[in-house]
Amino acid sequence: MKEEKTIPAGNIVETAQERDEKESDSSDESAKDEEGKKGVLKKKKVEGLMGKLLANTSYTIAIGELVEGPVIAIDKAALYIDLPPYRTGVIYGREFINARDVIRKVHVGDMIAAKIVEEENKDGYVELSLKEARQALIWSEAETLIRDKKVIELPIKEANKGGLILEWQGIQGFLPASQLKAEHYPRVKDGDKDKILEELKKLIGEKISVSILSILPQEGKLIFSEKSGDHVEKQEIIDKYQIGDEIEGEVTGIVDFGVFVKLEEGLEGLVHISEIDWSLVEDPRKLFSVAEKIRVKIIEIKDGKISLSIKALKENPWTDASKKYKKGDRVSGVIIKYNKHGALASIEEGVAGLIHISEFASEEKLKQTLELGKSYPFIITLFDADEQRMALSYQSAQEKAPETPVRTRAK
Repeated sequence: MKEEKTIPAGNIVETAQERDEKESDSSDESAKDEEGKKGVLKKKKVEGLMGKLLANTSYTIAIGELVEGPVIAIDKAALYIDLPPYRTGVIYGREFINARDVIRKVHVGDMIAAKIVEEENKDGYVELSLKEARQALIWSEAETLIRDKKVIELPIKEANKGGLILEWQGIQGFLPASQLKAEHYPRVKDGDKDKILEELKKLIGEKISVSILSILPQEGKLIFSEKSGDHVEKQEIIDKYQIGDEIEGEVTGIVDFGVFVKLEEGLEGLVHISEIDWSLVEDPRKLFSVAEKIRVKIIEIKDGKISLSIKALKENPWTDASKKYKKGDRVSGVIIKYNKHGALASIEEGVAGLIHISEFASEEKLKQTLELGKSYPFIITLFDADEQRMALSYQSAQEKAPETPVRTRAK
């Protein structure tokens, strides 16, 4: 940088009193006494007027205030700023070192904003900080972005189990996973935090469009949202739909716990695995493919989210089953799944009951007795078609001789 002509610290501002004294010193020593007396009287009058002006001025400064003025001098260890009407500010010491990258680009005459850290030091200057001023301006800008609902594009720096870490203007901010749009939200079964983290880490390095949700100046943190920028627009889209609507959508994602379906641009819903079919669905990937067109029914609209169902478009098999089965009936069922409570047996398509593990000495014994894919006789011990619940007993079927023909599973 071109070397600037500096002004000695003691001569940054020349006061009226200093000018009067210089004029007095340079006056003709041989002047008449009468003229000298007139000069003294005139000087006192000027000082009196200046004192009144200073006393009546409303100009005040305070620690923490942001001020702005032209740079009037730069030297190797300090930068001086004119703070009209009657003060001079200085950036030096640690503050000068902290702001040296900025100061290298500054020239005499440039307007510069700074924050007051001391109203008056021992040399009579107002001590200033460029770094703190920059921080204050950044927080002010962040408030403006929030007010104007501006969207900014930022790179993803890090990820943790709760969300993503972004950086704006040198300040770290947090984007909670709950504030991610559907295309970035970690679609993980049962909310497993370790799996969520794995999915979020895949986003590191990508740029994402976000808006500032809130600021925490005391902690030096920002909270971002990918949703808030289009929240109003999305709500307007959602308001067009009602529970019970049947719509054709496009499959946009398939996960262990269900299928994501785009209803229209900017709106996506989830078909949970339990809503895919009345029969047991183990892997949605075997039934659907991305970009496939499917028909769905809206079964819930809550908190800006839409829940969909495919099985709701089909006849409920429990309605027909309620006419055929009751508690105490002897039926035949095929073992279709094990779970922590026991085994599930299907007595016909879409109608299954639980054989509780308590009927067996252990889980291993249950699996040895009731093999997957095989058919066995059972007694219905609970049948509630409205709640779609049925309990079956294998032991009871073994103890009781069949009084009526066994109802076999429909093909």
